[in-house]
Amino acid sequence: MRTRLLPLLIILMAGVLLALGFPLAGSLASAHQQTVVVDRIDDTARFAALAQYVTDSGPGLDERRSTLQNELVRYREVYGIDAGVFYRDGTTMAAAPEGWRIPQEGELRRALAEARLGRRSHDPPQVWPWQPDARLAVASPVVRDGDVVAVVVTDSPTGALRGRILRGWLLIAAGECAAMLLAVGAAFRLAGWVLRPVRVLDAATHDIATGRLNSRVAAAGGPPELRRLARSFNEMADHVEEVLEQQRAFVADASHQLRNPLAALLLRIELLALELPEGNEEIASVRAEGKRLARVLDDLLDLALAEHASADLQLTDIKELAAERVAAWRPLAEERGVRLTATGPAVTAWADPIALSSALDAVIDNALKFTAEGEEVTVEAGARGDTSTVVVADRGPGLTDEELARVGDRFWRSGRHQNVKGSGLGLSISRALLGAGGGTLSFAHNEPHGLRVTIALPRTEPAPDGGGYGLTDR
Repeated sequence: MRTRLLPLLIILMAGVLLALGFPLAGSLASAHQQTVVVDRIDDTARFAALAQYVTDSGPGLDERRSTLQNELVRYREVYGIDAGVFYRDGTTMAAAPEGWRIPQEGELRRALAEARLGRRSHDPPQVWPWQPDARLAVASPVVRDGDVVAVVVTDSPTGALRGRILRGWLLIAAGECAAMLLAVGAAFRLAGWVLRPVRVLDAATHDIATGRLNSRVAAAGGPPELRRLARSFNEMADHVEEVLEQQRAFVADASHQLRNPLAALLLRIELLALELPEGNEEIASVRAEGKRLARVLDDLLDLALAEHASADLQLTDIKELAAERVAAWRPLAEERGVRLTATGPAVTAWADPIALSSALDAVIDNALKFTAEGEEVTVEAGARGDTSTVVVADRGPGLTDEELARVGDRFWRSGRHQNVKGSGLGLSISRALLGAGGGTLSFAHNEPHGLRVTIALPRTEPAPDGGGYGLTDR
């Protein structure tokens, strides 16, 4: 979620900075140019004041014109700016360099035409740093007795102006970059602040989904809405845990309370059997159903305890433990004519040895029940990525795809195996015992026929309870 939120925040902040930066850069360029234009207007006004005294005739004409010409020449030598005074008809009063003429088109001609109308240049086109050949033309009218008699024109190079604009832009760009870095840092902090409760909530949800029902969210930090969501999540988790605890207690209490009446009932059945002819089918059927009910009650109690118990995880040599369970079941396998073997390299995993032993007993017992005489059941230990596995494969009739989707459910048994001894709770108990320690139990087809049961266990040490950031255990 961070990878989706951060680009959005960064793009928005970059857009804001660019929206501010471009107008600022344009304003800076305009301000620098306006400063130059004002300076040129002052210069042309001074030359216009001198040109007012240059008349077409009269004593001192040559001297006044010479003075104006000298001023224009010195001005060009000092500043490198072309300047000239032109009569309305376009003839030259004075110019530096000598012989300078106004072209027939272009910015100089536009400034000249504007000054002839009695207006000073005030808004020449903007000069940009990427225009090396750009010039700045400024013109002012020479007014005598209320009439425009001549025009003063300056044609300035723009190298210094473009340099100042570019340096200003670089400063703006540096400021924008610094602001962008601050914005990115703020975006990371903001995203972390917003998403921290979400990550904690996700971790707590995962813990509860994997069996740690005592995980809770510490509602500290983040937006008020997410803190309120954390409190609501904790209230929901408390309610769910309470309901499940009541369910477990009910199952355990019901199983325990029914055992005594059932034991008394079985005893009465045995007493009744003494008064009936030996081999009576009805009494044998009642006796078998009573014993089956006793096994179901025992398994229900085991399931309730398995779902409630916490795992005592240890680094366990699962090959050695599997070999031990195979050795314990081998006499029964030999009695049924089934080959039971243990294979695989030495591998370790974090598991509760008692829970793993019970799960292996249930899976091996199930495999031996459905494997025909002369067939083989293999128990193979191995490693796959960050998990260690124990695979129990039999050569029994196997299950269909629909049955595979239901195997391991409570009380579920295949319709083809209803006459086989069992309650339908053994694999459910095994799954609950393994799940408490982070293990899994999965089922698949075994080729060419049979069932393949895989017990997967973590190879790395799990985090201690409550180790997740922001999680609390109650």
